[in-house]
Amino acid sequence: MKNTCPSCGSQNVSDFYEVKNVPVNSCVLLSSEQKALDFPKGDVILGFCENCGFIFNRVFDQSKVNYSAVYEDQQSFSPTFNVFARGLVTRLIEKHDLQDKRILEIGCGKGDFLSLICELGLNYGIGIDPAFEKNRVKSEVSERMTFIRDYYSERYSGYDADFVCCRHTLEHIPNTAEFVTTVRRAVDDHLNSIVFFELPDMIRVLNELAFWDIYYEHCSYFSLGSLARLFRSCMFEIVDLSKDFDDQYLLLDAKPVNERSVKKHDLEESVKETMDCVNYFEAHCNEKIKMWKDRLHQFQDAGKKVVIWGSGSKCVSFLTTLDVRNEIDFVVDINPYREGMFIPGAAKKIMLPDFLKDYDPDYTIVMNAAYVNEIRRSIDDMGVTTEILTI
Repeated sequence: MKNTCPSCGSQNVSDFYEVKNVPVNSCVLLSSEQKALDFPKGDVILGFCENCGFIFNRVFDQSKVNYSAVYEDQQSFSPTFNVFARGLVTRLIEKHDLQDKRILEIGCGKGDFLSLICELGLNYGIGIDPAFEKNRVKSEVSERMTFIRDYYSERYSGYDADFVCCRHTLEHIPNTAEFVTTVRRAVDDHLNSIVFFELPDMIRVLNELAFWDIYYEHCSYFSLGSLARLFRSCMFEIVDLSKDFDDQYLLLDAKPVNERSVKKHDLEESVKETMDCVNYFEAHCNEKIKMWKDRLHQFQDAGKKVVIWGSGSKCVSFLTTLDVRNEIDFVVDINPYREGMFIPGAAKKIMLPDFLKDYDPDYTIVMNAAYVNEIRRSIDDMGVTTEILTI
């Protein structure tokens, strides 16, 4: 068990949430039900640092997690997500004058975001990610991009960039201060460079009692305040802080400095404010878990057919935390690379939306409210009558 905060080094850490035997990878796809049932598991014990407000899994074991080509987390099959991504890229290009510049993306996934920022700004890009797959890149400016199938480390510090972006990666990093310091050393004396980080907002998770947003790969959980404090400690100055995508994501723009910045952003919450949210979550989360368990049992007792729309990490966490067995048989996803595969742990088979025409579910549980309008349109277009529930 880790007793020291990986963001600030404090040992003033207290536990507030625990869940046992969860899949160590929630976006890995398995080819059979048995393989999904037998998938390796680990524990989550969330600790709260009362010094900096950072939250982390104190029993996380990085050796259990594998991000390879079988890690399928691509979101660009959703029109809703693509509107968000295009708008974000457009704003970043305008804000930081990203035209004909060098872009480095740490944790580029399948290359969607890097491709977009190179296309819209005619930039040159380098993407680094162990889950990258060359045949998934469909871009008109592919000759401007280089992809490296690897984990980011000091070995890539020689890649100069005007803009360093890292989206939905820092939450997977256990040694947060060490990682951000590595990025700072890579930027070196290029004080005009901008770094951009995007990651989930833990304050929303706490306030909404969103236990389904806590899973093994996410060993590190940030608020705007704890994120800003970490970057200042690693010799960055905060240029901007914001939230986006239905306020689910934190966005940070920062620049390197040679003297530690004391400049704070208006949106940073205090450690005390975060502690209040932690206390609320600790006091009421089990009630939310029980409510959903009871609800699913009621559906089952009434003979109702229930599916989940969205087979990613939220779904895996939702089903494993609730210990769902026969209450739900299938999950639905628009990502064609997921069709026919099984999610780890709960071992539910993933079907494409057309499956609903014949299955005719009574209830469809949407795992992310940001997509509910898109999903409702899709269901209506198929002529399926089902009650949509959002968690």
